[in-house]
Amino acid sequence: MKPNTDADVIIIGSGLVGLSLAAALLQGGLRVILLDSSDTPQAQPVALNDPTVDQRVYAISRASENIFRALPHQQHTRVWDAMQAQRVSPYQDMHVWENRAAIHFSCTDIHEENLGHIIEQQVMLAVLQQAVQTDGVQRVCSAQLHSFSVQKNCVQVALHDGRTFTAAVLVGADGAQSQVREQAGIRWDSQDYGHHALVATVRTELPHTKTAWQRFLPTGPLAFLPLHEAHTSSIVWSTEPAQAKKLLRLPEPEFQQALEQAFAQKLGRIESVQGRALFPLIRRHAREYVQPRLALVGDALRTIHPLAGQGVNLGLLDATTLAEVLIDAQQQQHDLGHYQVLRRYERWRKGHNLLMLAAMDSFKTLFSNDFMPLRWVRSLGLNWADKNALLKQQLMLQAMGINGDLPRLARWSGVS
Repeated sequence: MKPNTDADVIIIGSGLVGLSLAAALLQGGLRVILLDSSDTPQAQPVALNDPTVDQRVYAISRASENIFRALPHQQHTRVWDAMQAQRVSPYQDMHVWENRAAIHFSCTDIHEENLGHIIEQQVMLAVLQQAVQTDGVQRVCSAQLHSFSVQKNCVQVALHDGRTFTAAVLVGADGAQSQVREQAGIRWDSQDYGHHALVATVRTELPHTKTAWQRFLPTGPLAFLPLHEAHTSSIVWSTEPAQAKKLLRLPEPEFQQALEQAFAQKLGRIESVQGRALFPLIRRHAREYVQPRLALVGDALRTIHPLAGQGVNLGLLDATTLAEVLIDAQQQQHDLGHYQVLRRYERWRKGHNLLMLAAMDSFKTLFSNDFMPLRWVRSLGLNWADKNALLKQQLMLQAMGINGDLPRLARWSGVS
């Protein structure tokens, strides 16, 4: 007998991954309760001519774009259409270099319009929040988790204000400091990368020409990500904690000068800097993805070095893979919260996550080591790869996220 619950799925956390999961489940006909710890009911849409840029931006892969193209928005449109109506920033080329070694990627080499998009967090949040404003999703703001208890036929969630909700499955999408993971007693393996990421928005003398740049410095990588305005980029400067804190405190003229030097003035002078902020970089990976009636997604499950910009893309694949597993189980009239149902999600995602974590660890180790023979090998490898067209094509396709065993939404082609 199917239990009489308040919803099929309760999601704790309403960031990009939690909202995308809610939208995907809604599309599959499941009832969702979305518990949001914030008291802000709605993110504000971003105007095209607004000079303010969100501090947090993400490099969105083709797989993630497919997901947004597949998810319905309002008034018979799609999430991707609504994001484009605000602002998204495609990039067509990418230059990666270190000292005298370099590799150049171009979308024309794989017959694509672009390699991906840079999108502000606020744009995605505003659109996804609109997408779940329907009768199928109950979004509860100011929802502070107190506890949850797993029962035979459901899971019950209690909030600090006394409200309770029941569902077949509880999903922790509540970030790296996940209370769901902690209360479930799920341990994770953690390793400090020894880096902090300094992010900021900069205006440059020369236009970025829809090109992403990444320079490997002895202290860590520096990335310039092109935004909607031709002279505006978002930077991610990963470096040693002491240097990162020093850069954060520098007066703006001195910071501009340091940034110009580190970036070798590839885009001319740095004319202005906005919104400097610092984030410690820590590698984390949960030992369990699921328990009976419980699953983890996104940063609650794993955090990764921003070197390749894959964090949010991995989270979106978590969300849509879990949605597919739950929708399939619903259609087959299986218990959504049964451990064997949820284990399908864990098996599907764990191998891909482990490969990505290992790849990022290898890249970080390879490019942060200043040992002379290793520097020689790096330079030789980059220059050789730049001349190998087939290898570059495979690297681009891998970065775009369109290879491998993907969930249906990530393979969406526009045909219902």
